[in-house]
Amino acid sequence: DAVASMLYLDYSRKPGEWIPNIYGGNENLAAIDFLRKTNELVHQVPGAITVAEESTAFTGVSRPVYLNGLGFTMKWNMGWMHDMLHYFERDPIFRKYHQNDITFSMIYAFTENFVLPISHDELVYGKRALLNKMPGDEWRRFANARAFLSFMYGHPGKKLLFMGCEFGQTAEWNSESQIEWWLLQFPVHQRFQTFCAGLNDLYRSEPALYEVDFQGSGFEWIDFHDAENCIISFVRYAKRRDDYLVFVCNFAPAPHLDYRIGVPEAGLHREIFNSDAESFGGSNMGNGGMVNAEATASHGRPASVCLTIPPLGVIVLKPNRPLAPMRVPERIRS
Repeated sequence: DAVASMLYLDYSRKPGEWIPNIYGGNENLAAIDFLRKTNELVHQVPGAITVAEESTAFTGVSRPVYLNGLGFTMKWNMGWMHDMLHYFERDPIFRKYHQNDITFSMIYAFTENFVLPISHDELVYGKRALLNKMPGDEWRRFANARAFLSFMYGHPGKKLLFMGCEFGQTAEWNSESQIEWWLLQFPVHQRFQTFCAGLNDLYRSEPALYEVDFQGSGFEWIDFHDAENCIISFVRYAKRRDDYLVFVCNFAPAPHLDYRIGVPEAGLHREIFNSDAESFGGSNMGNGGMVNAEATASHGRPASVCLTIPPLGVIVLKPNRPLAPMRVPERIRS
């Protein structure tokens, strides 16, 4: 790709087709200096961002230049993209053997300022549109796509979604024609567009989904060991630790009743999002909008809740309580 081919003298070159740098390495020192100076210049403009599509393990791509980085604002998380598509393209019956595909990204999620990319690169040249990457009949393909995007929005990192994915385009990207707007005459695509609009509303309204994307303090696993049922759960935190969301993701077509997970606190929790909602084209299985977490410890948490988890679905819970007033430091009040 563009950045990697600049960074390495031996990129796509065979032995004897390149000359090492003055230190004997394969780094292109002139290109690295160019990228640093370019990023410093661009960032003099307020609000300007630069994003690198860089597929190697080069360190510090989104680190500031003064910390010996390249100075990009963000970097595409190519590993997340590859692993997620690899996982979701599999029949759900085999997903339990590949749980690592959806959990491994959290090992390195905060080493760079990542963007989670679903770009045209993965939706062209025989790779199929996002919807058609999903296995199963029509209902399952749409349910898989809803679960995929719901997990994507819950995962730390900014989001990049290619045009057409928001209403379930079936054809690959074609630079010589427009996207398939005509599909919106069909209710199943209308409901999928409604789902994506609801997901964007959730993202914009909940600071826990975007305030702490690049630090580990914004994410905690609840449970990622239930590979047998293809279920994972985690917490996303805003800058305020009392402002958080609980995600429960079921990537298998079997629903679960009275499924217990640990949560940070007891009390009422609202089900603020359910990818299986009827208005989104789902089976409308859920928790009636509200659940009560008991003071029963589970998964290392002081409280827990029993949930109805829909098939191929993601639910999001939020404590049903007002946030405490922000404390103003004494030096500011005075």
